[in-house]
Amino acid sequence: MDLSNLKPAKGSTKKVKRIGRGQGSGHGGTSTRGHKGAKSRSGYSKKLGYEGGQMSLVRRVPKFGFKNFNRVEYKGINLDVLELIAEKRNLTVITPEIIVDAGYASKNDRIKILGRGELKAKLEVTVHGFSATAKKAIEELGGVANVL
Repeated sequence: MDLSNLKPAKGSTKKVKRIGRGQGSGHGGTSTRGHKGAKSRSGYSKKLGYEGGQMSLVRRVPKFGFKNFNRVEYKGINLDVLELIAEKRNLTVITPEIIVDAGYASKNDRIKILGRGELKAKLEVTVHGFSATAKKAIEELGGVANVL
């Protein structure tokens, strides 16, 4: 075997359909576009969402709601996750950087501590927000809940 007798696998390649190259090609004349009409013309492109004159879906379905662009999106971290991070790394102080290092949030996330789970260790937690139950749980154990 050498480079001179290499071939692609059987059935892996197809002949290109050469359109508009004369009647003998079988794709001459109308070049597989049929006779007349917008679709046979050059430069034709169907409008986005066009359904052949039928009222388009975009116009049939009513508009509703709105997007509040002032909304602040938080990444929720529960107390049981905090407990896990503190236990694994033997920590008493938790900051957003530590939570990011542990892989529970990305560096641009705002972090909010939520109240699911149980906290056993006394922790000093500094993040962007706390739910009422989470703050209560942290402070009951003598910990500190600082808001950035």
